[in-house]
Amino acid sequence: MPTSLTTDRLIMRPFSVGDAPLHAEMISERGPGARHYGATVAAVEQIIERLLRESAEHGFGLYVLERVDDAGFIGYCGLIVGRGSISEPEIAYELLSRFHGRGYATEAASAVVEAGRATGRRRLVATVGPANAASFRVLKKVGFAPVVPAVDEHDGYVEWERLL
Repeated sequence: MPTSLTTDRLIMRPFSVGDAPLHAEMISERGPGARHYGATVAAVEQIIERLLRESAEHGFGLYVLERVDDAGFIGYCGLIVGRGSISEPEIAYELLSRFHGRGYATEAASAVVEAGRATGRRRLVATVGPANAASFRVLKKVGFAPVVPAVDEHDGYVEWERLL
């Protein structure tokens, strides 16, 4: 995948450890019990270093999202192995809550789907918590459909797929 992408409103670039403070803020918005909730900036720096290693190893990863007209971390979107595989990776995205509802996740996810298609991949997957209706809407808009049976029996996530 390319090291960066652009859309009409977004610059999508690799993570840097300088993104850790706002990434930590975003993680804190998830609420108690969520993955990495309460992570310190130092812990998030380690997460970012792991993400960069995985990106170099797999040839794909997460992009930091910045608005074209206002640089600064607003979230991330990209491909991870996650519950997928290297040949059928999982799309992942998350935004700081103050940027929800503006179409940024859909715009970024659409760019990532197209970049994934350009690599020759045939399928992308997604897993979303059952109460995350906003993410369901994003996935539908970029062509994903629920997998049947849709709910992962181990952790309750709803599984989606996009054939490319």
